[in-house]
Amino acid sequence: MRTLSLRQLRSIQEISRLGTIAAAARSLGLTAPAITLQVKQMEEEFGLTLFDRTSDGMHLREAGYAALKAADAIETVLQGLQDDLDAIKGVRRGLIRLGVVSTAKYFAPSMIAGFRKDHPAIEIKLLVGNRFEIVEQLRAYELDIALMGRPPTEIPIEAKVFGDHPLVMIAAPGHPLAALRSIDKARLLQEPIIIREPGSGTRKSLETFFSAIPDALERNTTQMGSNETIKQAVMAGLGIAFISAHTIAFEVEMRRLVILDVVDMPIRKQWFAVTRGDHVPAPAEKAFATFLSQKGATFLPMLDRLYPSDASRLER
Repeated sequence: MRTLSLRQLRSIQEISRLGTIAAAARSLGLTAPAITLQVKQMEEEFGLTLFDRTSDGMHLREAGYAALKAADAIETVLQGLQDDLDAIKGVRRGLIRLGVVSTAKYFAPSMIAGFRKDHPAIEIKLLVGNRFEIVEQLRAYELDIALMGRPPTEIPIEAKVFGDHPLVMIAAPGHPLAALRSIDKARLLQEPIIIREPGSGTRKSLETFFSAIPDALERNTTQMGSNETIKQAVMAGLGIAFISAHTIAFEVEMRRLVILDVVDMPIRKQWFAVTRGDHVPAPAEKAFATFLSQKGATFLPMLDRLYPSDASRLER
């Protein structure tokens, strides 16, 4: 391993990313024979084949995945070193690759704006996806920090709470359930329920809520893949839905949606800032983590402002 070089590891990264030696060579500003030689040297050093050479490109084998994992980890450490050196020199800059689950996109921009007021020279690249996509990007070292409601267990991570995450049942203002109080689970199941896709954190919480009722979500339910589509469907009168309270603040304030008074709701979860356990945080990331712990909760819509008063319930 003593002869292993950063240039060789970067060749592995580019071949994996682009699929061919020729494309990797162009990306790195080298010749294809030079890249081929680097791969051959590593395979001889390891005593293992790193890639399968096929007609449709280069595909990592088990040893190749191990080398790629090491390359990504080293790249992260080197970026942290660069940021540390910049901080020592008094240059307060850096780049944070921030991933957020789709539910968090409703408050993430204002949170980033609040952070940038204190740290204008730090750039934040925002990536939005469903929980599966964010976890996979975290696994591949493509994110520095991820904001989500349910941290993964399949990869080594560190997770820190930065705020409450209430989940509620919603309906259109004219829905029969909107005027009722203390609605139980059985009554909810008499209505069409719009639910998120399997794997969604919101879907998992709803499955837990109805766990005592066999096949509850196999009955009168419709699956939709985004919060925006779900909100539009509920406003159109297609059913009720279970959703994060942080996604509906505007619609509730504009009286286009109402939060139903359901027994044992809201379900109170938490928001987490998640990083890889083997990731060395750069100064910019440490600054953002401190910001989240001190001010993160202030950027979350307050649930008590979303619930209508008893008087307004009676008026409806």
